[in-house]
Formats: sequence, structure tokens, C-alpha cells
Amino acid sequence: MKQENHPQAPVRKTLLDNGLTLVTEEMPSVRSVSIGIWLRTGSRAERAEENGITHFLEHMVFKGTHKRTAEEIARSADSIGGHLDAFTAKECTSFSIKVLDEHLPRAFEVLADLVKDPLLRDEHVAKESQVIQEEIKMVEDTPDDLVHEIFTQSYWRNHPLGRPILGTRQTVRSFNRKRLCRYFRRHYAPCNMLVSAAGNLRHQQVLDLVQQELGPVAAGTPAVHERVPVASPDIRLRHKKNLEQVHICLGAPAYPLAHPRRFACYVLNTALGGGMSSRLFQNVREKRGLAYAVFSGLSTYTDAGCLNVYAGTSGANARTVVQLIVEEFARLKSEPMGDEELRRTKDFLKGSTLLGLESTMSRMSNLARQEMYFGRYITMDEIAREVEAVTSDDVLAVARELLDRQRLALTVLGPLQGARITRADLAC
Repeated sequence: MKQENHPQAPVRKTLLDNGLTLVTEEMPSVRSVSIGIWLRTGSRAERAEENGITHFLEHMVFKGTHKRTAEEIARSADSIGGHLDAFTAKECTSFSIKVLDEHLPRAFEVLADLVKDPLLRDEHVAKESQVIQEEIKMVEDTPDDLVHEIFTQSYWRNHPLGRPILGTRQTVRSFNRKRLCRYFRRHYAPCNMLVSAAGNLRHQQVLDLVQQELGPVAAGTPAVHERVPVASPDIRLRHKKNLEQVHICLGAPAYPLAHPRRFACYVLNTALGGGMSSRLFQNVREKRGLAYAVFSGLSTYTDAGCLNVYAGTSGANARTVVQLIVEEFARLKSEPMGDEELRRTKDFLKGSTLLGLESTMSRMSNLARQEMYFGRYITMDEIAREVEAVTSDDVLAVARELLDRQRLALTVLGPLQGARITRADLAC
């Protein structure tokens, strides 16, 4: 067993003999504790025929373990006022619970039971298959979600990052107990696990709980990442006449999550479409009145990234909105940000980051992500310094590197009314 302490923060880390990593942050001023078991396995780890199985398995562990029925799992959390949750992402899966500090031992025992001893019964598999197929239909009926899904499948074509986390109706229907058990054994192993906890706790207390529940479990085999994705910057126009709006998703390449220039990219994204004072919000919505929702965001992974702009508008205005977005790209490449905008953008970025880390749940999640992607804890002061160090020249250089017409991808979904958008329209 190997232990590490952070010299400038109440953060401690222990690597157990079976490969499981524990990271904790003591917050003595609160009464809650949030604890999560994170798997370094997401939908990216799936083979083509397994698409959606990670998310399916996340659902299935709640259907019962050898110790508890589904109802008893829910009661175990409710009886201590806990909030039990889970999600599947492209590169990780998380199971978490938030409780009063006095209930931590019972809460972690329930959480550990889910990930080490699920029943995965045939009758539960058949029922959950129907539930997830309804979830897929819900995405298909939500156009602002669907346009991002279509964009992602096109942009990361022929790569697991491009496949939907939920899977497809065809793959979901094909899953059975045997395949789920095989996938469970392959990925739900301590060497692929990270336990993260934040709140009114002691590291040794959490370590004792982890050793008791997960220490005896065999290490397993570490997960192996798929090949590095290669972007496919295509233009896709999909006519869907029964929608009221056209939904636009315009994307450009971005840096991987741990890239040294990521902070300049954060500043660029925030200035472009990160808030009500951003360029896109002011120019597309406030000045022109062409959209209710318009914003940008970053999707970043271990070895790849994408900057997305979303807007919803009428079919008649779709081409105009695309042109306005591209004009902002061109302006970012040709004009350095002014001092006032740069100052405002940095303050917004720092404020939203720090304010988002005031709860034990967000601190627990932050600890886990930092350990998974950086292998160490990064203090808020360090993040603030990195944001402050970004110059207008840094943002200009990033814009010129990433916002290239030939590397832009576009997906448009809705009543197109004959609108045609070509590569020439993306000139920036």
C-alpha cells in the first residue's frame, strides 16, 4: 500500500495492493460526505457489437445484488437520507452517494455492494432492455440532444467515441446475462477503480471502509484504451419537417483534456459562447434576435477534443446563423481580445469554476477526474493562476490553430426549407 499527502490541501491518496486508488478531501466545516466509486471504463471501451453495454450495466447493478433486492437498495439509501446516483460517460462510469457524515459506513457498504456483487438476472435484463430503448426514443424525440448525437457520430466516425453512450435499439436488444457478466468481469475490477470522497471525514476512516469492502477483491486486468480518434469534419444536413426549429451544431477541433494549452482554449470558449455576455449570445440573440438558445462548449477526452457551438433557429435563418458563428470564428483569429473582454472572461471562468466546487458532491467528482486524467490533485489557486496567465496572444494563437475552415464540421437538423450550406460558407 502506498500513501501520498498533498502539501497545500487536506487531500490524501492511497494506492491499495490490488490496484484500487483512494483519494479523499477533508472538509470539517460541513456535515455531509459524498463518496463515489469511479470506473476508468466508459462507452469508449466497448466493441462495436457491445455499444451501450456500459450504460446498460450501470442500470443493471441497481436491479439487485446477492445481498439486496432493487427495493432494498433504494430503501437502504432513503433510510439514511442519502442521494444515490450513477452515470455513464465516454471514458468513465460513476456510482455515488451523499449522506450525513454519521451514515458514511452504511452508505459505502451499499455502494460497494452494487459494484462487486450484482445479480444480473435474465428477467431483469429483458425488462431493462425495454427501459433503455424508451430512453433512446426520448433522445430521438429531443432535437437539441439528437443534433449533438448525430454530430458526434459523424465527427468521430468509425471510432468508439462517436458511438452513442446509450447504444442503439439493435445492440441493446442483443444483450443477455452472459454478455453482461463477461463485460462486468472484464471492467469492474479494483485496478480499474477509483474511490473518491469529500466532506466531514477522516482519510483513515474511509481507507478502513474501502479495505473492508473492496480490499479482498482480486485486482483484475487494467482497461486498455482504443486507438486515438481521427476527426471527420463533414457537413450533414438532415431534413426533419415535423420540427418547429432548425438545430445547428458547428464544431472545431480542440485539445485533449490535459493539454498544456487547455486554459487558453477555456478562455476562448468562454468568450465565444460561455455566458450571457459572450459574443454569440450578444450578437446572435440580443442584437439580431435569431435564437433563444446559442452557446458553445468543450468536449475533451484523454487524447482528443472538440469545440461545439449550438444554436436553435428558424429554417429561414439557419444559413444566416451559421454565417454569424463563422464570423465570430474569423474575428477570434484576426483580432486579439481587448483588455476589458479578457478581464471579464477570466473572472467569469474563475468564478464559475470555483462556485461550482462548493458542495461535497462537486468536490468529490473533481477529485476523481483530476486523479483519472492528471494523476494528482490540482488546487483552486493553481487553476486560478493558470487562467490568469492566459494572454490575448495565447487566445489568438489557439484560434488560428483550431478554427480552420477545412477542419470545421457542421450538422443541421430540422425543416431546412431548401437551405444549402457548403464548405465555402464556413470560410473563417
